[in-house]
Amino acid sequence: MGLSATPPEERDGLTAESARRRLLEVGPNEIAQQKATSRWALLAGQFASPLVWLLLAASVVSGVFGDLIDAIAIAVILVINALVGFFQEYRAEKAIAALRSMTAPRALVQRDGRALPVPAVEVVPGDILLLEAGDVIAADARLVEADALALNEAPLTGESLPVEKSTAPVPADAPLAERRDSVFMGTSVSTGVARARVFATGMRTELGRIAHLLATTKETETPLQARLRRLGRSLLFLCVGIVGLVAVLGLVRGIPLLDVFMSAVSLAVAAVPEGLPAIVTIALAIGVQRMASRNVLVRKLPAVETLGCATVICTDKTGTLTSGQMAVRELWGPDQAALVAAAAACCDAQLGPDGHGGSGDPTELAILAAAAERGILREQIEAANPRTAITPFDSERKRMSVRRQDGVLYVKGAVEIVVDRSSDGTSGATEAARLMATRGLRVLAVAVGQGPAEERLRMLGLIGIADPPRPEAIEAIAKARQAGIRTVMITGDHPVTASAIAREMGIVLEGESESEVVHARATPEDKLKIVRTWKSRGAVVAMTGDGVNDAPALREAHIGIAMGRTGTAVTREAADIVLADDNFASIVAGIREGRGIFDNIRKSLLYLLGGNAGELTLMLGAAIVGLPVPLLPLQILWINLVTDGLPALALVMDPPDGDTLDRPPRRTDESMLGRPEWTLIVLTGLAQAATTFAVFAWTLVHRGLPTARALAFATLVFAQIIMSLAFRSRRKLLWEIGPLGNLRLLAVIALSAVLQVGILLSSVGRRLFQLAEVSPGAVGIAALCGLLPVTLLELGKIVRRLVGGRTTGGF
Repeated sequence: MGLSATPPEERDGLTAESARRRLLEVGPNEIAQQKATSRWALLAGQFASPLVWLLLAASVVSGVFGDLIDAIAIAVILVINALVGFFQEYRAEKAIAALRSMTAPRALVQRDGRALPVPAVEVVPGDILLLEAGDVIAADARLVEADALALNEAPLTGESLPVEKSTAPVPADAPLAERRDSVFMGTSVSTGVARARVFATGMRTELGRIAHLLATTKETETPLQARLRRLGRSLLFLCVGIVGLVAVLGLVRGIPLLDVFMSAVSLAVAAVPEGLPAIVTIALAIGVQRMASRNVLVRKLPAVETLGCATVICTDKTGTLTSGQMAVRELWGPDQAALVAAAAACCDAQLGPDGHGGSGDPTELAILAAAAERGILREQIEAANPRTAITPFDSERKRMSVRRQDGVLYVKGAVEIVVDRSSDGTSGATEAARLMATRGLRVLAVAVGQGPAEERLRMLGLIGIADPPRPEAIEAIAKARQAGIRTVMITGDHPVTASAIAREMGIVLEGESESEVVHARATPEDKLKIVRTWKSRGAVVAMTGDGVNDAPALREAHIGIAMGRTGTAVTREAADIVLADDNFASIVAGIREGRGIFDNIRKSLLYLLGGNAGELTLMLGAAIVGLPVPLLPLQILWINLVTDGLPALALVMDPPDGDTLDRPPRRTDESMLGRPEWTLIVLTGLAQAATTFAVFAWTLVHRGLPTARALAFATLVFAQIIMSLAFRSRRKLLWEIGPLGNLRLLAVIALSAVLQVGILLSSVGRRLFQLAEVSPGAVGIAALCGLLPVTLLELGKIVRRLVGGRTTGGF
């Protein structure tokens, strides 16, 4: 294996008996499963909402009054929503279990003086691990011997390049990414061979520590969930208050108890927005589909809208902001073609057939890719000028050399080493290398020689290598800044590299400080602290990541975003959203969709509550002045669930406005419905109620109660379905919105109108809804009266525009 001699006690490892005793003492080498929340508790938690209670009450009331179809419809909606939420939370509980897949199923250890394969779960402290390329490390261990050892520690530390390891002692308090004398559970061997003595297993390892962090980190309530919870409580109190007021008024006036009860039930039915859960669920489901087309895969429905609320995006660098593959970014030297050819002649990696990817060291793959772009292929070099000798790179020599058949020695390595061994071509090289390093490049020097030793070389130049930024990510960061969203880069890379990338990508602009938005060499605890700090400031935090070290922070953030291509199973299970293309630009596209979804939910809610306010005001006004009940419970349910609910469902399908990313994020303390929204609801309700009340009162006097109820029913239905067109925007007028932008809404309005006319003009419909016979002309007049409220709403938009008023919200 090429390893130097070591004392027998360190080479022989434990005896089988000693290993057995230690296994009994310390327990199995596995990630412990935390006690999960029971399935019944998860399911019961889906019903712990005032809005759900309110809707359950509406379902019971509908059933009591014989409307079993509506009662069942409301109940089915609630059950579906509860099941969706249950399965989302149940999947999240599997995040810790996914850590088990990170550990090696078997390990090669030294016991009783011989190599022995054992199940990884049986590895104990004191065991000697035997490691070679491709192995997954079974436990945390300190190196005893190492030969050209490099590890992929990206899942644990976020370091983008393989980390060279050696037996040289490192202080115990050194950062995890700098503990070059140790190897860690869950990481893998890129190159080389080694022996390492285990010092920690199971939950005592670095991976176990992260598992503990993940288990003790609680998911954050999303802004949408918080807003809907507060709204449900407000609607519950409002409903109970109004129903109680009407009941007291009726009893004081001496109205029979049954009539009082009927009026109270009618008001309760009018107050409850039965379609709200379905609207929210459908809006989020549409968002899931739209985001999927942009490579944003949503695992938890509320995450769709939460992404639109984001004010801070904490993002990993490698693979998200950058391409995730090393590339030659800069060349320095008089003959760049000769420089690249010589570097390619001193490589062991094998480039992929398409000129990308391949096997071997990422730095060498970058060199070979740059050479291939110039028509220089390693296969051709090997065929025309085969190797005769090779001295591989190691951490002590800091260089690699290859002698070929033509007698030329090709050398590449650390700048200071190659410069010291070169007698020509070194002028300005040290200063050039320093400047390249400040730009975050990994710099290699390349030289050639003719002598028998690596002396008196002729230096050809320098090669600057880095993981290049994604061009689309640079544009996306600029869009995020324009939308009022701060981008915070958290990476395991070196501070110099992190700073250079942050400035190149526009995360930090000229004159701005890096202290809050650039964090290098970040540990899992650092990432968790950064997320919590931003949350404590009132920010809505989105966190991206791909490694195990990112999982606790992903779960702590309002919205966790995992990488689909390079991410581990742990991060995908802990995340709310998975990026199919690992691209930051997809996050910004998702934010646009998320903002549009919130706008659609809000406009649908305004439309629903505006209609309910009209019904409540109509019923309350009639009770106060002593008139009969204008609408019966079944008629109100028809309005809410069909002619009211269907247009609201169509409204959530509106596409996002063109200026969605030109607006700042919504404030975290902004309620679902603020003062402007409630004002609009009240004014809309008053307009609909006043129009319908006038029709009802006039007809009551001239035609009697059955006809009055029929025309009031017709007027309110037409008023509400026509009003849905105006609610597509609170700023733009009807003809400015473009009605063809939502053909579903037009179809729903047409269908609702046809159904309503059918009910009014057919004997079956009239008998079902207890309506008097009315003429087609009377129905037409009711439809014309229904135009009055939407006309008033459009005039209000014009007035606000003339006086220079602004409308809050996004539509």
